[in-house]
Formats: sequence, structure tokens, C-alpha cells
Amino acid sequence: MDRKTINYFKSKQKTIEERFEEGKVLRDKFSRKEQGDYKPDPKRADPVSILEEQGKTRLTELVPIRYARMLTSPFAFLRGAAAIMAADLAVGPKTTGINVQTCGDMHVANFGIFASAERNLIFGINDFDETLPGPWEWDIKRLVTSIVASGRFLGAKNNLCVESVLAAVNSYKKSMRNYSEMGHIELVYATMTEKDLQRKLPPEVQKGLKKITDKARERTHFQVLDKMANIVDNKYRLRDDAPFIVHETHTKSGRTVDEALGLFLESYMLSLADDRKQLLKHYRIVDVARKVVGVGSVGTRCWIVFMLGSNSEDPLFLQIKEAQPSVLEPFISKSIYTNHGQRVVAGQRLLQAAPDIFLGWGEQDGIHFYVRQLRDMKGGLEFDPDKVNINNYPEYCKLCGEALALAHAKSGDAAMISGYLGKSDEFDQAMVQFASAYADQTEKDYQALEAAAASGRIKVARAES
Repeated sequence: MDRKTINYFKSKQKTIEERFEEGKVLRDKFSRKEQGDYKPDPKRADPVSILEEQGKTRLTELVPIRYARMLTSPFAFLRGAAAIMAADLAVGPKTTGINVQTCGDMHVANFGIFASAERNLIFGINDFDETLPGPWEWDIKRLVTSIVASGRFLGAKNNLCVESVLAAVNSYKKSMRNYSEMGHIELVYATMTEKDLQRKLPPEVQKGLKKITDKARERTHFQVLDKMANIVDNKYRLRDDAPFIVHETHTKSGRTVDEALGLFLESYMLSLADDRKQLLKHYRIVDVARKVVGVGSVGTRCWIVFMLGSNSEDPLFLQIKEAQPSVLEPFISKSIYTNHGQRVVAGQRLLQAAPDIFLGWGEQDGIHFYVRQLRDMKGGLEFDPDKVNINNYPEYCKLCGEALALAHAKSGDAAMISGYLGKSDEFDQAMVQFASAYADQTEKDYQALEAAAASGRIKVARAES
């Protein structure tokens, strides 16, 4: 260890109180009220053109499916329009200058329940494709916008949407204050467990939580095996469901799938710790297929690898998902990682206390990928008007606010953010204002995509059954 490094560790660290005051001073440079401002830039790019530009880097035959999924509702459009919102945030009001490891695509459907390595259920952010260091405000502004957009889709009146935004922001503020007072090691290990959720939620919401956790426990590799595989000639084979799940003999680069997979796995194994490598060596590949996933991710390359261990009672499903540059990169800075799969993995490990044990990255023919288990006790709220008790929505949004605060506190300066936010409702009301304005903008952009589809400018797949 050189002297510069030694001196760094010997240097006096600022106290919580000092960092809190530094955050408070930032209000003079950028008031909390200003955070609520949103006006479209006069030179704002055509939103459809941004989506078309993204489509150039994706599998052409799948892009119409992406458009079809985004046209389901303005909320679905928002989920697929992270690049559009990033551009708007970048030309909007300045930020406090406090950076965190952002999610980059923060919305209410990007939270869920998943299993830790110890098989405990944990609530938190579950998608990190766009993660990059950046302004903490951008994540929370996208979150509150999604609360309004999803609330409208689910049938909530305006007053309930406002209540839900306030619940999320107030929870974020209070949680950030609590996290700022925790020790760094304590914060690294902090999670939102099933017991925490039970303690926080009122009795009338407990029944809904139990449905979600019970369903998550059923979503194991055995459930995937039953849902996605058939036995053909006494051998398991992934079930085709074109164009969403298909077997292919060759990749777009011309390699056979077996050759491409072999090259990728060599690269992926280098990213794993020795104990994970040893565990994975106990499994053999049974089948592999391409799969369409998500909303915004549709068109990027994604493969499902079906593996078996000792016998048919020991299945493992891995998802190999393409990682393209974050939508935030054009407006902040390039990732320090040359492989965008590594960028995703590094971001997830920083933001989550219990990442997937098979989380890793690799490269094949210049395309970056990351790997995780396809399904391992994962579950979340179903954004279906017929299945959601909308009156309980503020309670769910409160959990989202706390989970986002925890992620930001792990990677940023919780005391400075807390000092800036303070205890008044000035920031809360600003977020109500922003969320409503940008949800309106989202509806206009959604209509623009509808018009592009009606005119034939874009091709849209038939609705999924």
C-alpha cells in the first residue's frame, strides 16, 4: 500500500452532522421547489425517433413486439421509454450534484420480492440494465412519474395518485435519514425482509402481501421446468412459443448456437468466484433457446439455458441477457467498465445486499451479456386493474420509496441527501408537481407512438393472447 493510500485511510472523515449541513447548504444553489419544474425543451427530440434509434441495435424481427407491448398503456410506454425520459431529465433543471449508483430505469414495476442466498425473501429493486453513477434525483423523479402513470392505468383518481406519490417520497426521506445514521458495515448488510414488510404494512394489506410471498415461493426452477419444458423422446426440451421462445441453430454472427454458447460460457466463468464455478460445474446443459423478455428490453438478445445436476430433480435455468450501454451514458459519462454486462453486475452488487449467486458477465463476438437465474423465488405486484386493490396502492409506494432510499444510501452520501431533503414537505410537493407534469408528457408521447403505428411509420406485432 503506497503512502497516498495510507494517508487517505488516515485522513479525518466528515461527521454525519457536517455532511448533513453540506446537503442543507445545497438548497441555496438549487431549491427543493425547483425540483418540481418540468417544461419540454423547445428542441425536444421526437420521442418515436429515439425508440427507432434504439431499434437499430436490436433484433429487427423483435422490435414490433416491443412497440406492441409499449402500446398496451401509457404506463407500459413509460416502462419502455427510459431513454426518452433520460434525455428530458438531462435538459431539465440542474441537480444537487450528489451522485449515487442510480438504477437508471426506476419505476414501480421494477421492484419485487426475491430470494437471498440464505433462502429468505427480500423486497427491493430487481432490474439494473441501465444502472450508472448519476444524480439521485433522476431515479426518484422517474419513480414518482411511474406512480402517477400506473395509478391512472389502474383506475386511481387524482387524489389517490397524489397520496401515493407523497407516501413514496415521505418514505424515501424518512428512510434516508435513518440510513444516514447507520454504520457503513451495518448499511451494507441492510435489507427489507419479509418480516420487515409484515411489520410495516397495516393489517388490511397483509393478505395481499401473503399472496405475493406465497406465489414467490412457488416460482422455483421446478415451476419453470413444469411451465417451459416438455419431455421429447425421453429427454427434456424447452417448449417453443414463437416468437417469444424459439430454438435457433445459428446466431446472427453465423456461429452455431453450441459454438457461441461455449465461447460465452468460457468468458462468463472468468467472472465467477471459485465456489460458484465449482457449483456450476456440477450441471450439464440440456437445452438452450432464445427468449423475449420485458418491455424496454425487447429486441435485445436473451437466451435461456436449461441445465440439470444430479438428476431431473435438480434443474437450473440461467438467463443470459444482452447488456447495451446505459440510456444515461450520453448525458452523464461512459461506464468505467468496458463490458456493459460487468457494469450491470457491479451496479447490482452495489445496490443489493443479496444478489443472485450466479450473477456474472461475459462476451461473445463483441456482444456483452450478464447472467442470472431465470427464476428463483421471485414475485411482485401484478399491474392488472382486475387484480389490484388500488386503495392499498399508497402502502406499496411507501415500500418502493424505502427500497430506493436503501439502494441510494448504499452507494451515495445518505447524510448529504437527507440534509438537502430536510423535514418540510417542500420536496414532497415538488415531486407531486413533477410527477403529474411528466405523466402528462408520457401520455402525449404514447399518443405519438399510436400515431406512428396508425400511419405505418412503425411496425407493430399483433396483440399477445
